Amino acid sequence: LQCEQQGTRELTAHDYVYEIKRLASSRIVSPILGHMGDYVEGLGDLSKTLQEHDKALKEKIQKETGSAFPPATADLPWLDLREFDLPGAKALDDHTLEIRVNGKYPQFIYWLAMPFFAPIPWEADAFYSQKGFIENNLVLDWWPVGTGAYMLTENDPNSRMVLSRNPNHRGEPYPSEGEPGDKAKGLLADAGKTMPFIDRVVFTREKEGIPYWNKFLQGYYDTSGVSADTFDQAIRASADGDAALTPDMAEKGIRLETSLSTSMFYLGFNWLDPVVGPGSSAEEARRAKLLRQAIAIAMDWEEFSQIFTNGRAVPAHGPVPPGLFGYEEGEAGYNTQVYNLVDGKPVRKPVEDALALLKQAGYDNGIDPKTGQPLTLALDTTGGGPGDKARFDWYRKQFAKLNIQLDIRATDWNRFQEKIRKGNAQIFFLGWNADYPDPENFLFLLYGPNSRAKTAGENASNYSNAQYDAMFERMKTMPNNEERAAIISQMTDLVQDDVPWLFAFVPQQFGLIHEWYGNVKPNDLARNSIKYKTIDTAKRDQARKEWNQPEWWPIPVLLLALALFIWPAWAAWKRREQAMGIREDLAATVANRTGGKR
Repeated sequence: LQCEQQGTRELTAHDYVYEIKRLASSRIVSPILGHMGDYVEGLGDLSKTLQEHDKALKEKIQKETGSAFPPATADLPWLDLREFDLPGAKALDDHTLEIRVNGKYPQFIYWLAMPFFAPIPWEADAFYSQKGFIENNLVLDWWPVGTGAYMLTENDPNSRMVLSRNPNHRGEPYPSEGEPGDKAKGLLADAGKTMPFIDRVVFTREKEGIPYWNKFLQGYYDTSGVSADTFDQAIRASADGDAALTPDMAEKGIRLETSLSTSMFYLGFNWLDPVVGPGSSAEEARRAKLLRQAIAIAMDWEEFSQIFTNGRAVPAHGPVPPGLFGYEEGEAGYNTQVYNLVDGKPVRKPVEDALALLKQAGYDNGIDPKTGQPLTLALDTTGGGPGDKARFDWYRKQFAKLNIQLDIRATDWNRFQEKIRKGNAQIFFLGWNADYPDPENFLFLLYGPNSRAKTAGENASNYSNAQYDAMFERMKTMPNNEERAAIISQMTDLVQDDVPWLFAFVPQQFGLIHEWYGNVKPNDLARNSIKYKTIDTAKRDQARKEWNQPEWWPIPVLLLALALFIWPAWAAWKRREQAMGIREDLAATVANRTGGKR
């Protein structure tokens, strides 16, 4: 391999073009090819061209070698993507990149900030494609090449990973503006200074939670989450009911950072199922909707949060989580199908309301009229180990409120995914983490043409509603304005009534931060936050010294215990020695008197 540059070189627009072309290569198997193929001009056609190229290359190699089988894709020679044209991505010059997108897609700007579009130098692609490299794990995703603030200099995911400051980094100024309250929290104190601030970042894998927690308390880790095992030691309820640090944590100068995750968990109903789905007639659709509405009331997600998350979750009322445009707070945003408004706060409707809906659906007191027995529904899920039993029992308890029997079909993740993919699950529990901060990224999960079973899309419920789909088509490319907010509100009302999902909860994240760790601000979508962070190493060293003073008192206690343990044995040995001495003296005296004869 001949490379003009074997150290470092300037990033150019050509490196971005090269990576976008990589999305089309079947050798990469990009998970976003199908989606981006609809938007980046010519990307789908390039994918077909590259597939045909590799197919012809395999046939040629097989013919030349006389092999019975074509070579594996990994054994093919390097594919130089510079030789292929992509109309939708052009480098107009070294510093100007042009990307052509089909139609309107304002969310595309968010995709550009994701790893899929990180620039790749052709030299790195060629280098890691050399024969024997893959077999020895010398691959690009193990030893990445980039232009970021840090370099991956040690990579052992089972032990530790080390990021070192990139000496060739361009340097970026710390922000001088922020959100309200940032300045008061000291988050703008480093405004204008060149980032990054930390020279070396070490990630260590602790296989057990308790050793990790103890090392955090000793100051050997700068930050920590809060597990169920350590929750009571770290967190207490304040006077107003909010989470606060325990006195021991506060005394150490530890800070508590909380934030709602841009994610959503839900219990989904399969729209293709003959019982919980709309069926083939208006009457079947009516009965199934009433059944879903009844179950939605019975599922007490507030109780679930208290039992299984230590209260670190808030009930979800719609498909858009807090923090994203289109989320409605207060009275305007609560789910009227499931909650009543009491003193300005949503309160879950009583189970009697759910039983009334069940009766209207033809399942009086949960009895299936076809069998005369309690209705049986199936929940497909993953797990099944001892740790899942309590959660499964809780699910059964919720359905039992309606006299419905719940059959839990637990399996491994691959089998579960297969059921979802084929549309064979009846009820299932899933979640979604935001890819980017736009409501479209959640609302598309219920868009009919995205059906998992029909089009391999992300609509796992296979929900289909022409009215919802039409509103989604209008909403998805609109700017964030009042009209878009109104459409999202109508879409939310529609799915609250249809109940393709039981909106479960939005997780709340808790983070514990030592006082020497600066510029920490929760951001669930950011993946480049380390460069903003600061470490006061002097303060950390002092804390470690104070918190890890050697405990000398056990030594004298141990010596005393050892002495008390040894003393009886020593005393017995001494008495025995004395007794033996007396016997020897007596024997000598007798011998002297008898002249040594007996």
